[in-house]
Amino acid sequence: MLPERRIEKIKTIGDAYMAVAGLPVPNADHAADIVTMALEIQAFMKARQGKHRFGIRLGIHSGTVVAGIVGVKKFQYDIWGDTVNTAARMEQNSLPGAINISAATYALVKDRFRCTPRGVVEVKGKGPMEMYIVEGRL
Repeated sequence: MLPERRIEKIKTIGDAYMAVAGLPVPNADHAADIVTMALEIQAFMKARQGKHRFGIRLGIHSGTVVAGIVGVKKFQYDIWGDTVNTAARMEQNSLPGAINISAATYALVKDRFRCTPRGVVEVKGKGPMEMYIVEGRL
């Protein structure tokens, strides 16, 4: 766990990194914590870009998940559910270098972060979804 942010790394999947805030200990500031972490990742990548361009895309969605331990010999903490799938769609529909959040996350962080509406985007398997790009702290 990243205690200063109360964020739990779940796993890496290829070049993707999955993390969750608000688990295993519930946290009322989970959305702000994960958006802050995304801003820090974005700044880290921009500072090290140089002549190589990394098109990092960050996607965040807030909601309920199922969490548990998987494995028999080697245990791993994991999460499942529609919230996980929607977060993955936020990442897939993000713009290179941007932090793309769902309307659900925007509702939780709009008073703490500057966000630009992207409008409604057609999302595979989900239909039209309202999205926002996080620009920074207020």
